[in-house]
Amino acid sequence: MAKEMPARPVVAVAGATGAVGREFLEVLHELDFPASEVRALASARSAGKELPFKGCGDVPAGALTVQEMTSESFQGVDIALFSAGAGVSRAMRQAVVDAGAVMIDNSSAFRMDEDVPLVVPEVNPEDVEWHSGVIANPNCSTIQMVVALKPLDDISPIKRVVVSTYQAASGAGAAAMDELYSQTREFLDGVADDDLTVEAFQHRIAFNTIPHIDVFLDDGSTKEEWKMVVETKKIMHRASLEVAATCVRVPVLRCHGESINVEFEGAVSAEEARSALEAAPGVAVMDDVSENVYPMPGLLAHSTPVYVGRIRTDASVPHGIAFWDVADQIRKGAALNAVQIALLLIPAARG
Repeated sequence: MAKEMPARPVVAVAGATGAVGREFLEVLHELDFPASEVRALASARSAGKELPFKGCGDVPAGALTVQEMTSESFQGVDIALFSAGAGVSRAMRQAVVDAGAVMIDNSSAFRMDEDVPLVVPEVNPEDVEWHSGVIANPNCSTIQMVVALKPLDDISPIKRVVVSTYQAASGAGAAAMDELYSQTREFLDGVADDDLTVEAFQHRIAFNTIPHIDVFLDDGSTKEEWKMVVETKKIMHRASLEVAATCVRVPVLRCHGESINVEFEGAVSAEEARSALEAAPGVAVMDDVSENVYPMPGLLAHSTPVYVGRIRTDASVPHGIAFWDVADQIRKGAALNAVQIALLLIPAARG
């Protein structure tokens, strides 16, 4: 069981040299997280590297020296922010818990475990209260959707959600982003389809869309789609909520887009939905079609909010609303959400 959280906790960033690990450091600085110490942890091959850090809390700006992550790394740590892969999270869980720290894990390792809260602070902050040493960060595509669903569900309970995602290459890692760049160059240089370098994805990503993220399951859906279904139900505490998802990879570098149709139990107008979203924490409404204003992934990289636009009535069901949702999946979909969870653990920061 984790010890009582101090007002100035010691924070470890596990997987500090990766894209999300570096984003953790950026977010800790931007939120001026009240840390007394920040430790950068990674694999043995990264030990000794220096990572730039702009500082937060009692930690001054300067380089952080990467330490090899071992079972002993968490002694004296209060909060461990993990983005090192599911296997590493499973291997290190007991060491973190035994040290009295709280693991906030960005992998899929523990999300659906009954004893692990799955938290989006704008939606279910109360769930941090029942953790037993581990709190899971949801899938990036789930996070941005439920941030927008929560204020709508507060107007009238949601019966059904149909979502189609347009997910950036960076969601598959740095190698996938590199492949989008290099493959686009090859394609524009006239390289034949059969000769293009295809390694990070199942097919060509340049000038293409791929309706296949993660592995296919027996029912014909993908694991990414399954995650959106089961995670949404768990986060929103609604086992009866119907969710249908189709997840597609698109040739965008960073930021996921989602087309979302919501069916409510009672009547909800587009105006009511817009007002609720405008007042919701973590949401920025960008919706003026007369001026061609709506969220676009290519223009919103490195931003913090979940952007919502194209809010309109869905007349295909009795009580329906449709909208478009964009967020930076490395920022809000990973690092920011985890650091917001960490803030919930600190009584003084909570409030």
